[in-house]
Amino acid sequence: MKALREPSPAPGVSVARTLLIPVVLFAVAHLALLAGITTPSKFVFDEVHYVPAARQMLEPVMPEPMLNPMHPPLAKQLIALSIRAFGDNPLGWRYPGALFGALAVVAVYLCGLVLFEAQAPAIAAALLAFFNQMLFVVARTAMLDIFALTFALFGIAAFLKGFGEPRPQRWFAPAGLAFGLSAACKWSGLFPLATAIVIVAATRLLQGWRTQFADARDSDWYRPDRWPEFGPAHFAVCFVLAPAIAYLVPFVVLDGFSPAALIEAQRRIFVDNTTSTLGTHTYASTWPSWPFLMRPVWFLFDKTSDEEIAAVVLLGNPVLLWSALVAVLITLRDVVVARRADAFLILSFYTGPYLTWALLPRTLGFLYYYLPSATFASLALVYTLLRPNMPRWTLWAFVAIAGAAFVMMLPVSAAFVGTSMAIFSRLMIFQSWI
Repeated sequence: MKALREPSPAPGVSVARTLLIPVVLFAVAHLALLAGITTPSKFVFDEVHYVPAARQMLEPVMPEPMLNPMHPPLAKQLIALSIRAFGDNPLGWRYPGALFGALAVVAVYLCGLVLFEAQAPAIAAALLAFFNQMLFVVARTAMLDIFALTFALFGIAAFLKGFGEPRPQRWFAPAGLAFGLSAACKWSGLFPLATAIVIVAATRLLQGWRTQFADARDSDWYRPDRWPEFGPAHFAVCFVLAPAIAYLVPFVVLDGFSPAALIEAQRRIFVDNTTSTLGTHTYASTWPSWPFLMRPVWFLFDKTSDEEIAAVVLLGNPVLLWSALVAVLITLRDVVVARRADAFLILSFYTGPYLTWALLPRTLGFLYYYLPSATFASLALVYTLLRPNMPRWTLWAFVAIAGAAFVMMLPVSAAFVGTSMAIFSRLMIFQSWI
């Protein structure tokens, strides 16, 4: 994708190495996410909703009433398959999340590979996504968000690849399928799809207006000659038909091909996800506060003795995510001033899934809704640290610092680690974090 950034791959990189890196990333992330995953042995946070719903799907005949009808079925079906394979126990509940968490790391690597056209920065982006802490916590909990995130990231990777191609439909079609699967886990999976549609629609609108830059460059995010072989029919297949098929198949598997049942399922999801009278929650927060990590979500807080606790808090890595705010601003500057395509795509898929929450009538929100944007922020950080005026060692120095901060947070990220009240107090810097 040479229009995005001057390529800088190492000379003579073999195909074997190209294939080996994502395999190694997956294996290491998978093992790390599985460590102590069965602790605690009881439900954590929203597992109390999703695991019983998954159990219900294993019944020979679906009981009534259906549990957790406010979300699409795919993620719960994956949890159900794991329960059938590993048993109705903590490993069975949580294993698919760890699997998809490791795949999410690979998907970030692929996004970085397309954007930066080099393996080293792509690896750095994948490591930063893992060190985020949000991904680590969510992937070790039987919730829907990790599945929606992973499918969305693979969809974004395919879209990024297609963006720089003259015939993007070859990549936009699988992107649409992945976005549809993401939405089949949770409706927030529609946000990356909407972002992709807005990018394509804006490009076609500017082309229809015959817009041109006086000093046009190959690295511009907009070009009047982009996608000469991509027509309305391709758009419909890639961004309407493919996502719709991928989204609907899990419903058909669950209920059979019943138009009435499909329509009723969508009505229930719509009502439950758009109502503005959802009450309050101890760990609720509003979307403007999420990038600043003002209110985390406590998944677990158990006293194991007078001085020892087992704790899991979804907070995010402050070193990483507060730095990402500066990186996003620098990326925005490069979109406006330099018109860089890579900066434009990073900014779009960071802000799209995040700012969509501002348009919804829901009054109840949580920090983990920020997970897709927080994960994609790793690419904004790498983009910023790759700038020509930055020393080459700063990228890996920052990765090391972020990794150290991640390790420091393990006592409140993994219940099996355990910690003391004294360490807990030192880690909880602000009163709003408790």
